[in-house]
Amino acid sequence: MLIGSGMLNGRFDQLSERVIGCAITVHRTLGPGLLESIYRECLALELVAADMHVDSDCHVPVVYRGERVAGHLVLDLVVEQSLVIEVKAVERLAPVHVAQLITYLKITGYPVGLLMNFNATTLRAGLKRCEHPDLFLSADQRLIKASNKSSEAK
Repeated sequence: MLIGSGMLNGRFDQLSERVIGCAITVHRTLGPGLLESIYRECLALELVAADMHVDSDCHVPVVYRGERVAGHLVLDLVVEQSLVIEVKAVERLAPVHVAQLITYLKITGYPVGLLMNFNATTLRAGLKRCEHPDLFLSADQRLIKASNKSSEAK
């Protein structure tokens, strides 16, 4: 189920569906059992062939307490500068994989992410869509969340 509402979310729904269609094509063509790097490269080619802008291996700095740390995140793919794709080729997705994608969304501010396990028997079976946790909050919900954070800091 896709959460959120309005035209903004509709745009991400359409983009997600287009990307999923391309990923299904890659999965049907190659099948499970290959390395993540192969699926990532083939998916990037398929997305470009579908006239989507794709950035691969995007390095994102990590800032902690206002200081940039030495390490950085590497996002597998970013589509149309708004959707993060995390490619996996594992026996099964684990909660930590979902947490990783949500953390990527929080740090980058991107609104939507897709976690894709190409080792699943069907891509749909290995697919999770995540949205930035704060993206579709109402103004009142954002105020409550900000108030709770400031209370926790005290």
